[in-house]
Amino acid sequence: MKIIFMGTPKFSVSVLKKLYEAGNDIGMVLTQPDKARNRGKVTYSPVKECALELGLPVYQPRRLSAEPELVEKMREYGPDAIVVAAFGQILKEDVLELPRLGCFNAHASLLPKFRGASPMQHAILSGDEYTGVTVMKMEKGLDTGDMISKVEVEIGRKTLPELEDALAEAGAELMVKTLPEIEAGTAVFTPQDDSMSTYAGMINKNDGVIDWSVDAAQIERMVRAYQPWPGVTFMYGDKKVKVWASDAETGESGKEPGTVLSADKSGIRVACGTGVLVIKELQLPGKKRVKVSDFLLGNKVESGVLFS
Repeated sequence: MKIIFMGTPKFSVSVLKKLYEAGNDIGMVLTQPDKARNRGKVTYSPVKECALELGLPVYQPRRLSAEPELVEKMREYGPDAIVVAAFGQILKEDVLELPRLGCFNAHASLLPKFRGASPMQHAILSGDEYTGVTVMKMEKGLDTGDMISKVEVEIGRKTLPELEDALAEAGAELMVKTLPEIEAGTAVFTPQDDSMSTYAGMINKNDGVIDWSVDAAQIERMVRAYQPWPGVTFMYGDKKVKVWASDAETGESGKEPGTVLSADKSGIRVACGTGVLVIKELQLPGKKRVKVSDFLLGNKVESGVLFS
């Protein structure tokens, strides 16, 4: 098939690679513009890096709707399908109607649950046992189009990067399997039940600040969902500490939320609104991520200390 691919983060790379390996003609790859980092260093998106390795032509519109020349180039290419995987821009009607078969999105949730920008994070935060990938036909609404195929992935104790890897692989295989069914006319298009939909909005940098008055299990899910950004943090005196790994214990401590109950090589146990958070790995500003056993060699944490 003649395909235009649109994607940006690591999640998208597996889909692009699988489409390429399946022998499709990927005539154009669209991804978000390069980002300027410290000291003027420019960072490519993971999709751009992959496309360049595969020798595919890359286009980086800041806003596709404001670049009619690029849309015209897409029209001239005459794609059978546009495949989208976390591109980061909403497609207008002129693009949605451009391919012969339509535009198809690999969305990282079991739609209609978790429409929006952060479905993987919200699946972890919700404590769900499973999430997955849905291949859907795109329309003007946000992740509201007809569903074509799904695959489930167990969440378990996965961190966001681990879940992203699992979903990317499963989603890539699903897209490669589904596209020929669409072309053959054997795919089944199922409308979403809007009454069952939930929304997963953008994550912001303050979402990871710990509120010790909530349930320890919720904080533990935050630690897994917000890696590597924005990270889960608390204040220890005047230092902002980042938590990289933790466990949650049930039972009431009888102490004020944020109170250190104990600190040894097995972890720093902190009272929460309900339950106890056991911090296993953490990071001080400007330092490396370390296990608690190593942290305590150079930092004294006494029972009764209050984290904020």
